[in-house]
Amino acid sequence: RFQQVQSMMYDLMEWRSQLLSGTLPKDELKELKQKVTSKIDYGNKILELDLIVRDEDGNILDPDKTSVISLFHAHEEATNKITERIKEEMSKDQPDYASYSRMSSSPTHSLYVFVRNFVCRIGEDAELFMSLYDPQKLTVISENYLVRWGSRGFPKEIDMLNNLKVVFTDLGNKDLSRDKIYLVCQIVRVGRMDLKDSNSKKYTQGLRRPFGVAG
Repeated sequence: RFQQVQSMMYDLMEWRSQLLSGTLPKDELKELKQKVTSKIDYGNKILELDLIVRDEDGNILDPDKTSVISLFHAHEEATNKITERIKEEMSKDQPDYASYSRMSSSPTHSLYVFVRNFVCRIGEDAELFMSLYDPQKLTVISENYLVRWGSRGFPKEIDMLNNLKVVFTDLGNKDLSRDKIYLVCQIVRVGRMDLKDSNSKKYTQGLRRPFGVAG
């Protein structure tokens, strides 16, 4: 059972990467979503978890908006599909290690980061530099992702609000074998030489000063 779940998890991780890539045509995207939901339902069954019924697009049926009869038929159909799938798996002589082999031989991996908010009392504009860092070797293992943050608590480019996303790519199996990897954010203040300066004649705008770091 452990090997079954392991194989399914590798499949789901691979398919998730394909879904997040945003490169699939509409018909292939729909087909892949159906494969994902089918795999999840099958995994829930063999782990003796609750059965989730879905519509033809793979969306979970809302019991408050679906009639009892429709839910009953959906449960019947889902149970029959899963039962057939279990019979197919049991009829195989050899376990399926294909997904494990693909995962083991995959040369590169990626890390998806979504920046939702930045909360830090600075008083001026800031630049955020995010990167992956190996604390044992004391070295940065990726390029920097730059986010320009305004003094009012919003991104400098307002159209980027809720859309600050980055994918750190080209991470190899060697990177995954590291004991620890930190996501480090370096904060650079952009503005006056000293925050206490109040007379515009005594300071220069646009100076970049290190402010802080977080990990």
